Amino acid sequence: MVPQTDKKQKGVLRSLDWWTILIYLALLTFGWVSVCGASYSYGDTDILSLDTRSGMQIIWIGTSIILGFVLLMLDDRYYEMFALFIFGIMLVLLFATIFNPHSIKGSRSWLVLGPLRLQPAEFAKFATALALAKVMSIYGYSIQKWQHFAAALGIIVVPMLFIVLQHETGSALVYLAFFLMFYREGMPGSILFTGVAMVFYFVVGIRYADAMILYTPTSVGKFVVLLLVQIFSGAMVWIYCSDRKDALRILAICIGVSMTAMLFSLFVIPFNVVYVELAMCGILVGYLIWQSLATRIRNYLWIAAFTVGSVVFFNLADYMLNHVMEAHQRVRINVLLGLEEDLKGAGYNVHQSEIAIGSGGLEGKGFLNGTQTKLKFVPEQDTDFIFCTVGEEEGFVGSASVLLLFLALILRLIHLAERQPYSFGRIYGYCVLSIFLFHLFINVGMVLGLTPVIGIPLPFFSYGGSSLWGFTILLFIFLRIDAGRNMVRT
Repeated sequence: MVPQTDKKQKGVLRSLDWWTILIYLALLTFGWVSVCGASYSYGDTDILSLDTRSGMQIIWIGTSIILGFVLLMLDDRYYEMFALFIFGIMLVLLFATIFNPHSIKGSRSWLVLGPLRLQPAEFAKFATALALAKVMSIYGYSIQKWQHFAAALGIIVVPMLFIVLQHETGSALVYLAFFLMFYREGMPGSILFTGVAMVFYFVVGIRYADAMILYTPTSVGKFVVLLLVQIFSGAMVWIYCSDRKDALRILAICIGVSMTAMLFSLFVIPFNVVYVELAMCGILVGYLIWQSLATRIRNYLWIAAFTVGSVVFFNLADYMLNHVMEAHQRVRINVLLGLEEDLKGAGYNVHQSEIAIGSGGLEGKGFLNGTQTKLKFVPEQDTDFIFCTVGEEEGFVGSASVLLLFLALILRLIHLAERQPYSFGRIYGYCVLSIFLFHLFINVGMVLGLTPVIGIPLPFFSYGGSSLWGFTILLFIFLRIDAGRNMVRT
């Protein structure tokens, strides 16, 4: 055990990364100013009153700082020791919340305890990160072994399932951020690439499904996606099978046949070239399987599986959109892809947010002077759409400053994670980094109309105690682990 002496406490404080704490305090300050601007109404005389959201946010900020201090005073080994226990407790809370009788805006993700409302999904993030770090740091663990990788996936999937059952799909999607940590810890890049490719297939296939190539009955979306499947497969042969000639041969044949079929359809007999593309994918799969058997290189077989999976996923994309997703999710995706406008419905929030940000100009309208936000044109402007208040009142300069602060936090977290002497600290650090990066990218992206509206908060900015406490716990546990990196264990 580490002796509980004054020397230990002084050592912890000296070892703390104060730059990260300063960035944290700066983000809290900017966040409070933004909540003031978003919640202020003309005629309010006391923004510090507990009857206002800006006043309550001070309470949340104060308790978060106290909570952070408490976390720093605990022995860093407790986090590893009780990681699975904490995760188990959070799973019980998530499961109990599914049956919560209190529904807020269609979501059952809140536990109502008198005047206090808590969202267990916000706290489950740090618990999941701790559990992942604990399991993946066990001696002999290798993410390259499918049994070990499956165990880590299970830790992510279970809380995701419980959160989806609470009708909080947006919060559940945050757990996909852990795949960035998996990649750092040795997950094959092909898995990450496959995920990105699936998103691309979905977007291009749905967005251009009804657009035809000139006067042919060939869908632009289907043609482009199927051609990309063949190109990606050929490129993977080059990278993962180290066979440049074979890869170039596959690419030349696939692109050549596709272009020839398209020219024939344009100038001779119009027909649907998609059928030719499907046939080429089938031939490609057969060829890859044959190569796997002939060369005994298993990677050919995995590439064949990628090709088949890509075609199957692409053909299921339309069914997923129209029959699996909820109506409001479907409308939001259609609006994002430009298939619908719906400025009075699903596209209203984003449209008003873009107006607010654009009206801020270079330097903004000034503190409490935003018109779009003061007149409450933007729904959820102090929670999910808080960044539009920054853009309107502080302008481009203020928005860029906030993003630079977040960039500094992300870069600092990378530095701290990489200097950890043990895998537990490094893995947990990259979990923290991944969650912050996902929240930042998606939240700012949806405010700007670049990503779907899935309703997740901007760290340290969005109003509310659950998210602020959750992010504080996530960060300060890592700061405490980092502070103990050079501790002499006796």
